[in-house]
Amino acid sequence: MTIASDDRQTPAGAAPPRSAPGAKRLVLVALSLLATALFVGLGIWQVERRAWKLDLIARVEARLASPPVPAPGRAEWPKISRDADEYRRVTVQGRFLSDRAVRTLAVTEKGAGSWLLVPLVTEAGDTILINRGFVPADWQAVSGGGERTVTGLLRLPEPGGGFLRSNDPAHDRWYSRDVAAIAAAKGLGPVAPYFIDADASANRPGGPVGGLTVVAFRNHHLIYALTWFGLAALSGYAAYRALRER
Repeated sequence: MTIASDDRQTPAGAAPPRSAPGAKRLVLVALSLLATALFVGLGIWQVERRAWKLDLIARVEARLASPPVPAPGRAEWPKISRDADEYRRVTVQGRFLSDRAVRTLAVTEKGAGSWLLVPLVTEAGDTILINRGFVPADWQAVSGGGERTVTGLLRLPEPGGGFLRSNDPAHDRWYSRDVAAIAAAKGLGPVAPYFIDADASANRPGGPVGGLTVVAFRNHHLIYALTWFGLAALSGYAAYRALRER
């Protein structure tokens, strides 16, 4: 009886055909290395963000401890920026336009209510929105006029809305301190690209309560960085194990 045999042989010096499991392992190694590079990049980015946040906190703390300076006038408005100016202590003098005040929804240590935003016109003719402070829902405006001096913190606008709701100028419902939208709704014309949170120096019995600004910055970048670097270590180890088994 003759038994048939396969006489085909692998040519001398040629690599044997790669098995399917080996190819899959190489794909796993490539993906693991790609993930490692991605996670390392994200970790480095969070380290850089942390350095930026710490610098911002230091600058804001320095501004809060500094004496107030005159609020930026019209010539300085184009230069206003969040990094350079927000939470700067400023002072301004002018006349309130109380008939064009608006209330924006607020939740404070005193409970739920509103911020009272009132336009103030300076002697130079500049219009600046002043957040005079917190008022409860049943608060009634008290008439008053004449020149007023306001000291507080320079803040940047909050466009669009807040509390998961959009501002509704047509019905005078405001959920954020959107300077441009309020100015347009009240016919104020050009206004400063910022508003001022009044401090407690102007508080009067029965009036708005100023000085409730919460200055706090979330700084979880170190935790995020450690998380990304940890994931990078895991994916790198997975690539190492796959290469070692091969």
